[in-house]
Amino acid sequence: MGLPMSDPTAWATAMNNLGMAPMGMTGQPLLPDFDPALGVMTGIPPINPMMPGLGIVPPPIPPDMPAVKEIIHCKSCTLFPPNPHLPPPATRERPPGCKTVFVGGLPENGTEQIIMEVFEQCGEVIAIRKSKKNFCHIRFAEEFMVDKALYLSGYRIRLGSSTDKKDTGRLHVDFAQARDDLYEWECKQRMLAREERHRRRLEEERFRPPSPPPVVHYSDHECSIVADKLKDDTKFLEAIQTLLTWIERGEVNRRTANNFYSMIQSANSHIRRLVNEKAAHEKEMEEAKEKFKLALSGILVQFEQIVAVYHSASKQKAWDHFTKAQRKNISVWCKQAEEIRNIHNDELMGIRREEEMEMSDEEIEDPPEMKETEESALVSQVEALKEENDSLRWQLDAYRNEVELLKQEQGKASRDEDTTKEQQMKLLQQALQGMQKHLLKLQEEYKKREAELEKVKEDKLKVESLLENLKEQQSMADEEDKERDAADGQGNESSTSRVCACSQEKECPAEKTLSNGLVKSEREVLLVGDGQPVMESPGLELESLLSCSIRVLKNHWGIISTFLHVHPFGASIEYICSYLQRLDSKICTAEVEVLMTRLQNTFRQELSGVGASLEKRWKFCGFDGLKMT
Repeated sequence: MGLPMSDPTAWATAMNNLGMAPMGMTGQPLLPDFDPALGVMTGIPPINPMMPGLGIVPPPIPPDMPAVKEIIHCKSCTLFPPNPHLPPPATRERPPGCKTVFVGGLPENGTEQIIMEVFEQCGEVIAIRKSKKNFCHIRFAEEFMVDKALYLSGYRIRLGSSTDKKDTGRLHVDFAQARDDLYEWECKQRMLAREERHRRRLEEERFRPPSPPPVVHYSDHECSIVADKLKDDTKFLEAIQTLLTWIERGEVNRRTANNFYSMIQSANSHIRRLVNEKAAHEKEMEEAKEKFKLALSGILVQFEQIVAVYHSASKQKAWDHFTKAQRKNISVWCKQAEEIRNIHNDELMGIRREEEMEMSDEEIEDPPEMKETEESALVSQVEALKEENDSLRWQLDAYRNEVELLKQEQGKASRDEDTTKEQQMKLLQQALQGMQKHLLKLQEEYKKREAELEKVKEDKLKVESLLENLKEQQSMADEEDKERDAADGQGNESSTSRVCACSQEKECPAEKTLSNGLVKSEREVLLVGDGQPVMESPGLELESLLSCSIRVLKNHWGIISTFLHVHPFGASIEYICSYLQRLDSKICTAEVEVLMTRLQNTFRQELSGVGASLEKRWKFCGFDGLKMT
């Protein structure tokens, strides 16, 4: 407004036209009897200070400002709010599941009816326990009602219109800890935990895979069905699971052993199908690799051509005709194409390196045959001894299983039979210990024989050198001393004949000693062992006795007799020869059979089986005479 501030009349007229009370600069009203409802300008309503847009609307109430409490009127009493400027009353920590409050500061003349009338407004009251010292405990039906009761803390209560001290008081409401509240809260928590567990169980059952169908019990009919399923590729998994369950249940016995063996054989034949299937998949994978490699190489060729296009475009002949933006785009495209080409090239080179590494691994895994031929005899003998140890260990385990079965079947046998079994067990243990010692001694004997052979070779070389020296001396001798040279030549010839005779006797002492015995060769003595006396001829000399006993009969338990000790039910001639051929590949079946038939007091041949399963078995009978005595 362009009016001068010194003209009070004009200022009052302007404010009057706006419907506002005329006010001076000092804040005094210019017109004391002014009525704002009477505006000078017609058609303009009087202005309200609360109207928006005038900038005189009061600010909103801040959230930190406490709410103004009002006076509460009841039938028998009146509640006056506390001073809003005072801090809120202090409360203790809220117990879990709190439904009970402590109310203090009650008037002395207050009754339970008045307390019920005041706190009934907060919710359903279950119980009131009032004390004589102006306080009480109130228990509500729900927890949220306690918060409403805490709102009354700090109120001043007055009974009726009396101002007596006994009729007035200041309420203090706080949380109270009650056993009933805690018990109900714990029950509620347990119920919620049960509901949660039940809900989780339902979720787990919903997402749990279905349990497999139960496996049927073993019978001949079910066995035939499972055997047919094992031969079918589509039903093999179900059948093999049934077979596994039957074996784990202990359905295998002597009656069903053949059926289970046939089913296991069918499962073994399935391995070939699996191997063929794997080979087919590997072939498909190799074909896919080849296709991928060809496709990748084609992509690399195209990338090379694109990069060549970019490089030719960046030459000066064509580069000068492009704009700056086009040159920038071409250079960016060229970099991107080179990066992608390098990545694909590295990938292709990695595939080729993997193929080369696989080829080198295969070459390393296939050693040349020349290395096998160059292996020393000592290493092969050690491996043979290891295999023999393993076979003896397995045979011992098999024998132990047989002994356990015999003990279970003959549990009610007499004490005499038990003593004989113990003796047999001791004998077998001694035999096994002897075999182990024998194996160790074989290694030592092998080393000694090598040393002896080296010594014999050295002796031969010495003898040959002596012979050559003698021949040279004979040729160099003087013709004048013919008689002396003749005598010296005879002496030299006699000495050489003695040396040769001694060397021949060293090489074959065992052959002379064994030529006059019942057992014809050193090999037969090693095979038979204690079953037959080796030397019965009185014509053997002391030197041959010692050499034969040292070289052949170091261990008093023979190979065949100990082998048949481990197999008390006997063994076929093919089984015995297969075991002996591991030690000496030159042994033949006819030689062993002739030797065993010649020694009837040591080995006995029996027939076992019925019908088509009839079989000849050899048994050891060397201790039968001891058992009879």
